[in-house]
Amino acid sequence: MSEQIIVAGGGPAGMMAAIAAAAQGSRVLLLERNEKTGKKLYITGKGRCNVTNACQTDEIFSQIVRNAKFMYSAIYTYDNFRVMDFFEQNRTPLKTERGGRVFPVSDHSSDIIRALAKAMERLGVTVRLHTRIASVVKENGMFSVTDTDGTVYDAAKVILATGGLSYPSTGSTGDGYLFAERFGHTLIPPNPSLTAMYTKESYIPKLQGLALKNVRARISDGRKVLYDDFGELLFTHFGVSGPLMLRASALVQEWLQKGPLRLNIDLKPALTEEQLDKRILRDFEQAQNKQFKNTLQHLLPAKMIPVMIELSGIEPEKKVNEITKEERRHLTEQLKNFPAHLTGLRDFNEAIITRGGVSVKEIHPSTMESKLVQGLYFAGELIDADALTGGFNLQIAWSSGYLAGMSAAQSLSDAAAAGEKKKG
Repeated sequence: MSEQIIVAGGGPAGMMAAIAAAAQGSRVLLLERNEKTGKKLYITGKGRCNVTNACQTDEIFSQIVRNAKFMYSAIYTYDNFRVMDFFEQNRTPLKTERGGRVFPVSDHSSDIIRALAKAMERLGVTVRLHTRIASVVKENGMFSVTDTDGTVYDAAKVILATGGLSYPSTGSTGDGYLFAERFGHTLIPPNPSLTAMYTKESYIPKLQGLALKNVRARISDGRKVLYDDFGELLFTHFGVSGPLMLRASALVQEWLQKGPLRLNIDLKPALTEEQLDKRILRDFEQAQNKQFKNTLQHLLPAKMIPVMIELSGIEPEKKVNEITKEERRHLTEQLKNFPAHLTGLRDFNEAIITRGGVSVKEIHPSTMESKLVQGLYFAGELIDADALTGGFNLQIAWSSGYLAGMSAAQSLSDAAAAGEKKKG
C-alpha cells in the first residue's frame, strides 16, 4: 500500500505533523506502536496537560535550553497562540494559570488527545495502532517503512516523531535514534532532563516527603553560581525534587556530569540574616527556660527540626538563654544556607523529557527536513532541542510537528505542480 506521507509516532509532534500535512491535502498514514495515540500526553502536567505557555512568543526562546535559535522558524510558523486557537476551535476550551501555563479547562489531558484524534479523523489521516516500526529505508527516491510484523509501507516522505527516551513505559525507547543513525545522522547523546537529583548527605532521606514552598535554591560548582531561583522543593528518599529542582536539572546537568555540585537552600528568603537573627532572638527570649530542641516549631516544619539541630551543632537540651551569639549566628547561617551536594540525575523512567537527540546541524530549521536525506523530516523530542517546564517542551513538539507536516506536504504539492507543468 502506497501512502504519500508516513508519520512515525503518535505523540504530540506526530499527531500535529499528520494534521498539518493532511490539511494541505496530502494522504497521511500515522504509525503508532501503542494501543492508543498520545499515551505520554496522558501523564503530562500530572494528567492535566500543560499545553503551552501564554507568554509573548519571543519570550519562549529564553526558556529553550538547547538550540533555541534552531527553533525560530518552527515557533514563529506555529506559535503558542496558534496552538491555543487550534484547541479552542476544536472544542477544547483552555485556561491560563500561574506563570502563563495553559491547561484545558477540564483539567483532563484526555480532552487534548481527543481534539487531536478528531482533527486527524476529520482530515482523513489513517492511523494504525499496535504498529512498531522495525526499519526505515530509502531506495529509488521512495521510502519503505517495515513494521515488526513484516508489513511494508511505501511513502514519498517520512516524518520521524518517535520521541526520546523519557518515560519508556509510554513507548519512548529510542527507536527513532536508530533510524536516524542508519541514515547517517549524528546523535547527540541523550540524557534525562527535568528530573529529580541525588544528594549525598545522610540527613536528606530523613526529610522524605517534606515539601517547601517559596524557598530559594542556589547551586554552585565551588567557583561560580550556576543556578539561583525561587520556588517549591521536595525532599525524597534519594535527594531533591519538585519544580525548583526539575528546572535546575535542565540547567546544571553539564556541570553535574563533571562532579558533585553544592546546593544551598535559603529557608527564609524573605528575611536578611540580620532580620532572621532578630527573629530567632525574639523567639528565644519568649522561651528562655526551654530547651533548644523545643523552640524551633515556629521557624521550621516538624520533620526538619531534628536535622537543623544536628547541623547547628547546638546541644538539643541546652537552654536557649545559654545559647551564645556565635551559636545563634551559625544557626542563622544554616537556615539561610541549608547545605547539600548534588551527585547525579534520576534516570529516564522519571525524566519528563530527553536532552540530546538528532543534531540540529543536520536538519533544515525552515522545514525540519534532513540535510542528508531528501524527504526525511524530524519533529518533537527526537530533535536535540529542549526547554524548561511551563508548557515550552510541548510547544517545541507542536511547532516542529506542524512545520514538518506542512513542509512535507508542500514539497509533494510543488513536485506534483512541477510534473504537471512538465507534461504541459
